[in-house]
Amino acid sequence: SSLIDILPHKQIGLHLHAKAADWRKKVKAGLRAGCRRFDGALLGIGGCPMAGDELVGNLNSSLLIPFFQGLDILGPIKKEALAESEAIAKKIFTA
Repeated sequence: SSLIDILPHKQIGLHLHAKAADWRKKVKAGLRAGCRRFDGALLGIGGCPMAGDELVGNLNSSLLIPFFQGLDILGPIKKEALAESEAIAKKIFTA
């Protein structure tokens, strides 16, 4: 929230790593601080291998999208395009 207050004309985003059980808590904290831009990744692929634990993956876009839609802060998404993108990602990253 400090950055948002200091830089009101800049969009501040968050790139988070989280365990499956606590990603909502982290995203909600960002929302409470005024952040409205969050990084997500298809299937949660990617992340920081140096973490060495469950925080290795990125936040999964397929979890973030319905979460933000449920809060009415995200417009419509082309679900077919998302599903197709996920299928392509699965082929690429599980080969």
